[in-house]
Amino acid sequence: MPEVKLERRAQEGKLRIYIGAAPGVGKTYDMLNDAWRMMHQEGIDVVIGFVEPHGRPETSARIRDLEIIPQRVVQYRDVKFKELDVDAILARKPHTVLVDELAHTNVPGSRNQKRYEDVLELLEAGINVMTAVNIQHLETLNDAVSRSANTEIRETVPDSFFKRADEVVNVDVTVTELRNRLRQGKIYAADKVEKALANFFRIGNLNLLRELALRTTAEQVSRRESEYRRTQGLEQATVPEKVMVCLSPRPGTEKLIRVGARIAGRLATNWYAVFVSKPKDPKMADPEARHRIEEYERMARDLGATVVKLEDKNVSDALIRFAQQESISHVVFGQSARSRWEILLRGSTLNRFLAEVRDVTVQVVPTQKSARRSA
Repeated sequence: MPEVKLERRAQEGKLRIYIGAAPGVGKTYDMLNDAWRMMHQEGIDVVIGFVEPHGRPETSARIRDLEIIPQRVVQYRDVKFKELDVDAILARKPHTVLVDELAHTNVPGSRNQKRYEDVLELLEAGINVMTAVNIQHLETLNDAVSRSANTEIRETVPDSFFKRADEVVNVDVTVTELRNRLRQGKIYAADKVEKALANFFRIGNLNLLRELALRTTAEQVSRRESEYRRTQGLEQATVPEKVMVCLSPRPGTEKLIRVGARIAGRLATNWYAVFVSKPKDPKMADPEARHRIEEYERMARDLGATVVKLEDKNVSDALIRFAQQESISHVVFGQSARSRWEILLRGSTLNRFLAEVRDVTVQVVPTQKSARRSA
């Protein structure tokens, strides 16, 4: 994914995100209601760029007389798809546009790979955007949701996009109400209900998702309040926390990146993704290893990291030196798959780091992947 721009310009549009714990909580329904009130009670020029009712009559009925910008038809492998028409919206230039299904991946050949990138383009043109997404699509929550739901969440949105939001609205209903909606056929077709109740819509998984949605909304509010106090000079400057994630070409390193981004988000601070390569390292002669590290670096940039590449004969020395120079306060390491005998013979980067660097919080994350069902 291309790197998300975090810079804000005065003429840029404002972004409101409706998030929910799961499909069926009413994100699109509430977004359409708010848009209709804005148009009829406040006289605001609001249009629909893309809305997906998912066959739910109650949601479709909320569209009412809102203007709909026709979608762009794209042909791919003899199949016609409908996508958000960014050019048509830019030409129409409304005050506010509704763009549903934020985590959607566009058809190959589209101007942008992801719909959130379409939204960024509209915002940069000065158009306000109202959009909706489920909490499981937040990039740094990917691992937690995948473990809980026992499924793979393929489509994600970078946390930096959420930080760009001017307002985050949590659309919440109780677990009991949501499961009742599912049984009543208001979310999925009847033949999918029992499977959904036993998997994604399990009580434990929905409770986790509700907690994550509430926490994400609270963090966004706290971040905005902190920014306001800082810009108004209402709080004294403190020594900033700094986070470092230690990258490696091992499979599963994306988990470290998500953890580091999440820590940095809670601390409202910048963070580093550091990769140390040895001169003529035989591991990096492997094309797959090189490709993985490139993907990890790209992912880290997407999540707001400063990627740092170091070269040293001793990985431990390089990491220790960087941490001390930058006054790093939080470090994320991957759990080594090496045997105790190998650690005794060759030493451990983690053990050496802990012995040399003081006053640092260290988090060790297992990087071995577990098999999951795709969804």
